Amino acid sequence: MNSDRISQLRQQLQKASYAYYGLDAPIMEDAVYDQLYRELQTLENQYPELITADSPTQRVGEKPASQFQSVAHKIPLYSLENAFNLEELRQWQERWQRLAPDNSSPKFLENSDPNCPKDYVAELKIDGSALALTYENGVLVRGVTRGDGTTGEEITQNVRTIRSIPLRLNLDNPPEWVEVRGEAFLPLDEFQRINQERTLAGEALFANPRNAAAGTLRQLDSKIVHQRRLQFFAYTLHLPETSEESKIITSQWQALEYLKKIGFLVNPNCQKCPTLEEVIEYFEDWEGARQRLPYMTDGVVVKLNDYSLQQNLGFTQKFPRWAIALKYPAEEAPTVVKDILVNVGRTGAVTPLAVMEPVQLAGTTVQRATLHNQDRIQELDIRIGDTVIIRKAGEIIPEVVRVLTELRPAESVPFQMPTHCPECNSLLVRPTGEAVTRCINASCPAILRGSLIHWASRDALDIRGLGEKIVILLLNNNLLQSLDGLYLLQWEQLVNLEKMGEKSAQKLVNAIQESKQQPWSRVLYGLGIRYVGAVNAKILAKSFPNVDLLSQATIPTLSGVYGIGEEIAQSVFDWFRNESNQVLIERLKAVGLQLATLAANVENTSSSLILANKTFVLTGTLPTLSRNQAQALIEEAGGKVTGSVSAKTDYVLAGEAAGSKLEKAQKLNITILSEEEFLVMLN
Repeated sequence: MNSDRISQLRQQLQKASYAYYGLDAPIMEDAVYDQLYRELQTLENQYPELITADSPTQRVGEKPASQFQSVAHKIPLYSLENAFNLEELRQWQERWQRLAPDNSSPKFLENSDPNCPKDYVAELKIDGSALALTYENGVLVRGVTRGDGTTGEEITQNVRTIRSIPLRLNLDNPPEWVEVRGEAFLPLDEFQRINQERTLAGEALFANPRNAAAGTLRQLDSKIVHQRRLQFFAYTLHLPETSEESKIITSQWQALEYLKKIGFLVNPNCQKCPTLEEVIEYFEDWEGARQRLPYMTDGVVVKLNDYSLQQNLGFTQKFPRWAIALKYPAEEAPTVVKDILVNVGRTGAVTPLAVMEPVQLAGTTVQRATLHNQDRIQELDIRIGDTVIIRKAGEIIPEVVRVLTELRPAESVPFQMPTHCPECNSLLVRPTGEAVTRCINASCPAILRGSLIHWASRDALDIRGLGEKIVILLLNNNLLQSLDGLYLLQWEQLVNLEKMGEKSAQKLVNAIQESKQQPWSRVLYGLGIRYVGAVNAKILAKSFPNVDLLSQATIPTLSGVYGIGEEIAQSVFDWFRNESNQVLIERLKAVGLQLATLAANVENTSSSLILANKTFVLTGTLPTLSRNQAQALIEEAGGKVTGSVSAKTDYVLAGEAAGSKLEKAQKLNITILSEEEFLVMLN
């Protein structure tokens, strides 16, 4: 009897909550909701064994979390490529059409077949924080932030407080698991309310709704999250390949409809567009209309609607090829230049910065803007005291676009770039053909500071505890003069430093020594060679398995490596010809850094040719390997992974509950491998 009443109350409250928060169409008075909620609360207090995770009373946890755990995403959360004008959008369309398989080529797209996968889905790009929500047997079990796209922070307790996120899916027979992705955001009126409360409390204000949403989600006390009334729009759906739903839902538009059906709030302004011209019309219509929305947007996300076409196009290292974010023109605002400073970066580049009266721009408080270089300063003729118009390029980087000379003070004087480095007083140089002025003193404190911060960064040596503040502390105490000096630091030198202490000093020494085991590719990236990012460093390390081979490589040899252009080749070649860099390499060898691929990995590299130019399709659940692990093994061995089976597929790696891809492979007589057979092949 009591269990029946509890079940009825939960269903009624969940239905009312969805109507109120999801549909904005209340079906009961607040007082009635509160009365039913209290009744449920009373019954659950009397019968705690009947409390379930999906009960409305469990949205707000009793105890604040002590910290958030880092978890790996089941499927990576890729970023989106940006287009800042319509020409870049059309170029994106041309790119995907060139890459599309034969049956979706531009020629095919011109036919009159109504089933041709040529339409798009346009969705307003909400300015918030991405979340990945996992449901098992219909019940919410995990909520994770985007993080770096591969791993994020588990904030399930906080996610449960967001009313527009269902704790249980509206399905009688839910799939084994469902993953829903979307954007958590603060409505503008809620953002203003929170900042008003912070003003009265004497607390620092949030700069914009996006920052406020991100900060709210990372609160350790879920009661605070509950009080801030975040909203959530769902936009991505992932299902098991073997589920009945995955066979029915074959497009983004169908996925959005399904998300609404199972209890999620989907942005009501999404639109299916048969042509790119209709996408452009949608984009232009919302450019002005978005100012009337109760939340912030910064563009339109454009996706190819057809799932099979999405799978065929796949992903680059960073982005899906089948989607793009078309950004609205940046906002502009006037302000006054209070000062012009000069910053020296880790490569020695000297960048002038305008310090300005604070101004609100695209929802953010802006006080500094880049002036790029000497040529830009002369072009603008910008001076201290000038009134200027600033813009957020791509709504991220503030820049000065013009000077209102008619408002210029009479006593203003032209700004002159310094002739000597503000950090080390060395003579600055401007290399021929470059717009950037540089400090070329390898011992410049600014260059060393930036180099150390880069060296310790996550994608480089990943030295935990060695952030900017500690780097500055070490430099100010004259404990470091070069990168290799890190590895000579002793506990006794650190323990008495300000805010260090015995445990912190030991942890830092341990982290520095442990970084010696980082692979050659990370060390190469950590060296900070111009134009060599983390991805290019991996490519170079694979082609040149030790530093000696790389340092002796000619420009033609370097530029002949797939993925390495002439600009990178020239930069790498020049870097190794610099005498101070040669000395640094010898010193890094002396302190024990990995400047070569380990022998086991070299053998791996040579044997990897066995999968060169081979195309794999993965299907089903493998006994021990995750999909990401299997894909990484294939790619390391020279192969590639695609999303669908075709005549060009060489192998299908099949696990349990493989589904339709296995059937198609059998029809096409494509070799099917078990995990065990696959691993034998690799070895």
